Order: sequence, then C-alpha cells, then structure tokens
Amino acid sequence: MEIAKRLFRRLSSWDYSWIALLALAVLAMHLSILGVPQEPMFDEQHYVIDARAVVDGSGMLRPEHPPLAQLTIASGIWLFGDNPFGWRVFSVLFGTAGVVLLYLVCEKLGMSRQASLIASFLVAFENLSFVQASIAMLDVYSVTFMLAAFWLYLRRSYAWSGVAICLSTLCKLTGALTLPVIAIHWLVIRRDRPIHFGLSMALAPLLFFQSMPLLDYLATGHFINPVVRITRMLTLSGSITFATTPHPYLSRPWEWIVKPEIMPYWWEPQYVAAVSFTVWALIIPIALIMSHQARKGNEAAVFVMAWFTSVYLVWIPLSIITDRASYIYYFYPTVGAICIGLGWVLFRLMESGRRPIPRMPGWTATAAVWGYLALHAAILVMLSPLLGRWICLYTILSA
Repeated sequence: MEIAKRLFRRLSSWDYSWIALLALAVLAMHLSILGVPQEPMFDEQHYVIDARAVVDGSGMLRPEHPPLAQLTIASGIWLFGDNPFGWRVFSVLFGTAGVVLLYLVCEKLGMSRQASLIASFLVAFENLSFVQASIAMLDVYSVTFMLAAFWLYLRRSYAWSGVAICLSTLCKLTGALTLPVIAIHWLVIRRDRPIHFGLSMALAPLLFFQSMPLLDYLATGHFINPVVRITRMLTLSGSITFATTPHPYLSRPWEWIVKPEIMPYWWEPQYVAAVSFTVWALIIPIALIMSHQARKGNEAAVFVMAWFTSVYLVWIPLSIITDRASYIYYFYPTVGAICIGLGWVLFRLMESGRRPIPRMPGWTATAAVWGYLALHAAILVMLSPLLGRWICLYTILSA
C-alpha cells in the first residue's frame, strides 16, 4: 500500500501526468470502437484495397497520393491481419500521439500547463479529429507528422523539423503546407541562424524527392522517376474538380466556417465528418482574437495565425482559381490551430475568474469554462460511435 502511495505521489508530481492520462483515455476510447464497422467505410474502401494490394505484392492502385501513409496501413494489415484492427490501429496510435504533440507545441509556445492541457483536451474530444484518427485514411498520418515538425521547430531542432515536414508530405501532399507555417513564424518571431534554418527547410523537398522512389519500390516492386510521379500526382489531383465530381457532400472552403457541414462516413455505427459545434462556432471569433494578439507580439497567437493562414485560408483562393473539389474533412489539419487559440482564451477566462468582478461571483468564469468543456466532451459522445458502443458493451456486461 505504501509503495502504491509513493508511486501515486511521484506520478502526480510529474509534469506530464495529466497529458499522459488524457492520451490513455483517448486511446481507450478509440480501442472501444476500433472493430466497428467490420467492413471498410467511406475512403477506407480505397485505402484498405490499396494496402491489401501492397501486402499481396500487386502494387498500389491509387497513385494520386504519396505512398507513406498507404504503406503504414499496409503494415498494420501485415502485422495484425486483414481485419478492422489491422486497418485502423496505426491511425489510432498516430491520432493519440497527435494529442500529446499538440500539448508539447503549446508548451514550447510559452503557454501555461493548464492552457496547454485545455487545448489538448479540446483536440482529443473534437469530433472531426477523433473520427479521422479512428479510420484508415491518410490524413491522420500527415497531420501527426505536421505536429511533430512544429514541435521540433519550436525546440530549434530545425533539421529534424525538415525531416518531419518531408514525412508529412510523403503521407499526403498537403503536408507541404507545414513549411510556410514555420517560415512565417520564423520570420516574425525568431530570425535566428538563417543559413542553418534555410538549409534545414530545404532538406524537406530534397528528402521528399530522394525518398519517393524507395517508398514507391516498397509499394509497387519497381522504381518510378520521382519527377514523373509527382507530375502525375498533381495532374490527377487537379482533375478532381467541382465540375467533374458529382459528390453530394462537396463544399467550398469558406462554407466550412460559416455554416455547419456534416458529411456521413457510416450510419450504423454513426461516423460523421463534422467539426464539433463547440469548436466550429468559435472559429471566426478565435481567429479575430488571435489576429489581434499576434499584432501585439504574442508568440502563440503568431503561430496560430500562421497555421490558420497557411493551412486553411490558402484553400479559398485555390478553390476559386482551380475549382478543386473539397470536403469538410479538409479542415481537419487546421483544428489544432483553433484549439490552441481556444485553450489560450479559456485559460485567460479562468484566470479572470480568480479576480471577482463587482456583482459577479469569482467562480462564474471558471464554472463557465468547465461547463463548456463538459459540453464539448458530450458532443463527441453524441456524434461519434462512442455512445452506441458503450451502451452495447454495458448491455452485454449486465446481461
């Protein structure tokens, strides 16, 4: 008993105990629904087929994306079998790692431990982020490497950050948007070691071109000229437009933040691509607040706005110029930026609650924040398959 008490005291005094508990909770939630449905859903129908083709040696079937994420899904099938666990387990692990990486990013931006934990909690319990980390699609791999690149950059490991940018782009071409986020923050805030920084960022495209032939060989069994391969990826991607894609859930980038967008992935159990309302309703206010704070020199705000501009706002002119087809889940890589801004604002609100306003109890602001966080978690349970799965498990256990 005394050993258990000492262990508990040691864990409770550890700086990362709360984020570790949050990561374990997220992992447990994912594992509770990992096996449903027992057939590929939505774009899993493409990527699981690709992964099976890689495993059986017949090569990759959808060449419009880089191969790293597809190889990772194939690794799950090779290690754990051609079943829902094998398809999705690495998505879950990457998604869980992403929650921890977001916390580390917040920490390096100078945010308090409480504000960092709030931001991580918001991402962990945000529906779109949770769903994308629950299924065998490419996005979660690209986003997790993007977060790793941010963290490595903020701790001034510039060369390793360039490697992580490369890995993000090798999962999905939109991973390249990581680079301008870092470049903007460096130009505004740091401007240190310019030669080292420039060479480290140049490392990302250099490694990308060098790695593509090797990864393509692992996927298809033969080498492909990287210039030809990238040209083909861009051509195929550019051909998917609003004019040529008769999909019922197409949406323009500006629609993602001005009206709720819901895109069903699967109905029973319910998987829907939708930004949790508790986050969606505050996207524009948080962007305005962070923009104001960035002008005042707040480092976290500068980073949030660089992220929001480079990863989300860039889609608006691209959509107008190219007519490129887009969907609500394309907003997923930007959710972390909004959650960091929200974490900063909510912590400031809690801090203000410690200084009572005349005619208002000091605990009001703190209670409002806790109520908001509880609502945020409840929305995830209602939107995702969690509620139905937990009811099913309870029925089985109580029978």
